[in-house]
Amino acid sequence: MSKIIVYSTPTCPYCNLVKDYLKQKGVEFEEKDVSKNRVAAREMVERSGEMGVPQIDINGTIIVGFNRDAIDGELGKIK
Repeated sequence: MSKIIVYSTPTCPYCNLVKDYLKQKGVEFEEKDVSKNRVAAREMVERSGEMGVPQIDINGTIIVGFNRDAIDGELGKIK
């Protein structure tokens, strides 16, 4: 089973686009709100070296920002 994590904040419009996109594709994911969860925020930065959101972790591959091609490419590897 694949594991997908979306690191986001409630005020980030691109975070909402990513989550809506994944929902439209029927993809289940875990959301981590880095504005409220310092452990998740630290985990996100340690894994990617980046502080910006959204970040999507698809089976260990980190995608920073809302990049449909990269998301679709990684999702294609697990379906």
